[in-house]
Amino acid sequence: MSPVNISVIGGSGFLGTRLLRLLSKEGFQLHNIDKNGSHDFSGVTTIQDIRDPEGLRNVMSPASTVIHLAAEHKDDVTPTSLYYDVNVQGTRNILDAMDRAGITSIIFTSTVAVYGLNRDNPDENEPVAPFNHYGKSKWQAEELIREWQRKSSERSAVILRPSVIFGETNRGNVYNFISQMASGRFLMIGRGKNQKSMAYVGNVAAFIQYVFENMQPGCTTYNYTDLPDITTWDLIGVVRSELGIKILPVTIPYFAGLFAGNVFDLMARILHRKFNISAVRIKKFCATTRFNAEKAHSTGFKVPHPLIEALQDTIRFEFSDKK
Repeated sequence: MSPVNISVIGGSGFLGTRLLRLLSKEGFQLHNIDKNGSHDFSGVTTIQDIRDPEGLRNVMSPASTVIHLAAEHKDDVTPTSLYYDVNVQGTRNILDAMDRAGITSIIFTSTVAVYGLNRDNPDENEPVAPFNHYGKSKWQAEELIREWQRKSSERSAVILRPSVIFGETNRGNVYNFISQMASGRFLMIGRGKNQKSMAYVGNVAAFIQYVFENMQPGCTTYNYTDLPDITTWDLIGVVRSELGIKILPVTIPYFAGLFAGNVFDLMARILHRKFNISAVRIKKFCATTRFNAEKAHSTGFKVPHPLIEALQDTIRFEFSDKK
């Protein structure tokens, strides 16, 4: 088998599908390895769980670079050991499979969750303080990659820490926020002045391509957010404008929202059910999640989709029939 340009690990998901679509248009030879099949790229996809080291070694193709997207990332993963089985041990298995295939270059998508909550615009040199298992496990995976790169001066590693990623077809926190506003069931918790760093999926995919095309030996870390940072009220304003919502949302104090989140957490444990409201989600919603991405934006990368336009396009794609 002739070497491919890029092996994508976890390319069947939201970001991965967008990335494969972009790279395929650019003519790259691709191989996608994922525990799930790919609707759009079944012809280049191999089904494989990264928790299986032997299976992963057997399917890893020689490539110029691996782009590692696979992760357990939701707020309510149970048992919590899955974060470490997938995000940490899975990364260890990938690095081992790369070594056996002779691959010396990796791009790893980590997360700004390694910084913790309510940090003051941290850049890549700030100390980390992850507050949940997702952030902790991603930080441990980063450390594995740094250790792997230090073993040879010819190895290249880029660690990408994106902020919350949104876009068409995604069903994450931004979609849920917009959906609640569109349905009229949205409750504003807190004052809404907290700033939010966000990243459009098309821009993250484009930045990954840019990084791949400019890889150098060594290990480099980038935060990635789209500019400008906006407040929760700014986001509400964009949604109201696009959907023609005239009524302002009902606002409740943060302490009341957090109390409600804890009540729902208790009910979830008692009833063995999952609810859309939780204490962690309330904390994240009301937290300032602003991150310094000057390093990424000073590389020469040209952002293809301005943030506000990307938000407007996403709202129109998902909710234009709900105006």
